[in-house]
Amino acid sequence: MPEIIPIPAFDDNYIWLLHHDGHAIVVDPGDAQPVLDVLTGLNLHLDAILVTHHHADHIGGVEALIAATSAQAYAPKKERYVFPHEAVSAGDQLEFVSLGLSLSVFDIPGHTLGHVAYYAQGILFCGDTLFGAGCGRLFEGTPSQMLASLQQLASLPDDTAVYCAHEYTQHNLRFALSLEPDHAALQTRAEATGTLRAQGLPSLPSSIGLELATNPFLRCHEPGLAQASGSKDRDVLSVFTSIRDLRNHF
Repeated sequence: MPEIIPIPAFDDNYIWLLHHDGHAIVVDPGDAQPVLDVLTGLNLHLDAILVTHHHADHIGGVEALIAATSAQAYAPKKERYVFPHEAVSAGDQLEFVSLGLSLSVFDIPGHTLGHVAYYAQGILFCGDTLFGAGCGRLFEGTPSQMLASLQQLASLPDDTAVYCAHEYTQHNLRFALSLEPDHAALQTRAEATGTLRAQGLPSLPSSIGLELATNPFLRCHEPGLAQASGSKDRDVLSVFTSIRDLRNHF
């Protein structure tokens, strides 16, 4: 497997860079310069750019990177982009021989209608859909779409490393603890995350197993969380919708 490193960007973005044997792939480069600096520093050739969705903090550096490196960009088929790219959607398989990597594409609408994820055994790049202890806002999709997307990701093996695009974990954990202040796994994760962040280290990658244990948006079926959500109805979609609304105002 290639080495995966975070490139911090803006206030809380991570641009993920995968590299092996002098070749690299970058995911959601909202800013080109930090990527170019890493490529130069590690003497890497950028083979490909993977885009999960169309928001500016995920694509702002794509055109400059293509101009500087001639990298091939891949972006969601259900969204529009001005830069040259190969459109991808669910079922597509991307082969990167130079990195020994094969990536499957998933459609995961909710945050945006065309949002995609890229998955290989053991690693997931999920953009702004699944976060550490949270999920993305619903800018374009419906609660039903986002819930289905999260459930799709939650069905991956527990040891899958989750590379999401923002450092939101601490705040998400504060929200989760506001719903379940006595939840032992949440308390343990909050302490561990606080230690990492105090050292200036990322809280990511997470794992599917850790998210299943601590992420309220993946646990809407649990009676205690259903009660904490304040939802009049206890079906999973109603609970999810209520929790997402609470998080919007937290």
